[in-house]
Amino acid sequence: MLWGLWWSYEARGLIQTARELPEQLLTLGQRQGDAALLMQAYRAMGQTLFFQGELAAARDFLEQGYALYDRDQHHVLAFQYGQDPAVGLQNFWAHVLWYLGYPTQALERMQASLRLAQDLSHPFSLAFALDHAAWLYQYRQEVQRTHEQAESDIALSREQGFAFFLAQGTVMQGWALASQRQPEIGLAHMRQGLTDLQVVGLEVVRPYWLSLLAAVYAMVGQIDEGLHTLDDALQTSQTNGWRIWEPELYRLKGDLALARSPDDHAQAETWFRHALDLASQQQAKSIELRAAMSLSRLWQQQGKRNEARELLAPIYGWFTEGFDTADLQEAKVLLAGLA
Repeated sequence: MLWGLWWSYEARGLIQTARELPEQLLTLGQRQGDAALLMQAYRAMGQTLFFQGELAAARDFLEQGYALYDRDQHHVLAFQYGQDPAVGLQNFWAHVLWYLGYPTQALERMQASLRLAQDLSHPFSLAFALDHAAWLYQYRQEVQRTHEQAESDIALSREQGFAFFLAQGTVMQGWALASQRQPEIGLAHMRQGLTDLQVVGLEVVRPYWLSLLAAVYAMVGQIDEGLHTLDDALQTSQTNGWRIWEPELYRLKGDLALARSPDDHAQAETWFRHALDLASQQQAKSIELRAAMSLSRLWQQQGKRNEARELLAPIYGWFTEGFDTADLQEAKVLLAGLA
């Protein structure tokens, strides 16, 4: 009952309310010595902390939950709870790893989740894994892989009647199409998916979807519409407690502010600095790198090359993996231009 109530609150975006329930689940699981209940409690706590931007704590809970999983013993839980616990734990663990600055480990964890979901032959767990794999590939800016995962998610969800995975897959498909030089078709898909998500009442990740929509508006030159969309995303984020994507929302605001008024450096710098501060507080190195690149480019335009290099170099130098990803390749090129 507590699990179902937590899931309901989480899906509707009532994150602060939802946070109280995993603590009760954890206490109950520890009192009963119930590994199955503890896994769900650790997953619920880790997922909620992730949404709130508390990444280090989220990773600890997700790791502890996954350590309890025994496939032979626990695979039946997919039918009891509607989803295999290890699939859910690994999916959010992968998200956390990417934000923390470990894109290779994140991909490995997501791929392991996908393999497990496929082996279990449990459609809902597989749809969940496909959905989250599309997210991770989008984080990594791998457009074709994002498109492939979204297509698979849509096909399975349509076949099984999973309305919210179908809607999320449609939004992600739209972003991929727009990024593949089909912006008008992409926009239509994204708007439809967002409408469908409101119908099914899934509000928890709305700021993320809106940020993708804003980026596509920018692609087609609708800058004001993109900025209004980001304002909506920020308001939603602050209302429902979904803070993890907030630094990226502010970074995008800076980018779009410059696109609207190229000489408005002061406002853009304010947004970039705020994005940097928030990402640093969350220990979200992948987002911190993006914010540092945006601010470094601005300083480069202003002739402040030394300041730009001194900002970006230590953040780029922190990374130990993922040098094949778009963000790190872009940072490397930018640093070379600042040398």
